[in-house]
Amino acid sequence: MDEGLFSCRKLVVYQHSRRYVKTLYLLMKKFPAEEKYALCDQIRRAAVSITSNIAEGMGRVSEKDKLHFIEFAFGSLYETMSQIEIALDLEYITQEEYNDVENQVTQIARMLSGLRKTYLGRI
Repeated sequence: MDEGLFSCRKLVVYQHSRRYVKTLYLLMKKFPAEEKYALCDQIRRAAVSITSNIAEGMGRVSEKDKLHFIEFAFGSLYETMSQIEIALDLEYITQEEYNDVENQVTQIARMLSGLRKTYLGRI
């Protein structure tokens, strides 16, 4: 595939977000079966939305549109953090696993914040 057409792939935040999605999918394998269509479904949709919104934003022409989708990615990132907190409360994951997720979220949030500042400066 032509990397020029898919500029989002070059973004470090996009790459980290893809790894984060994988982390969440692997964690969800530990969840009880009754969560497959409940909490797991919510986490899956929110997690995939992070990378999807970054990609869609980079495909937009206007800086304002790009910024709009970066904001959506932020919302989805924070949504997954809330859901992982619930998973910790329900003892589906360990404190160590939670800490790993929280570190990834913090790192991705900082990168999204930097990207947001870039586009805000251009509007």
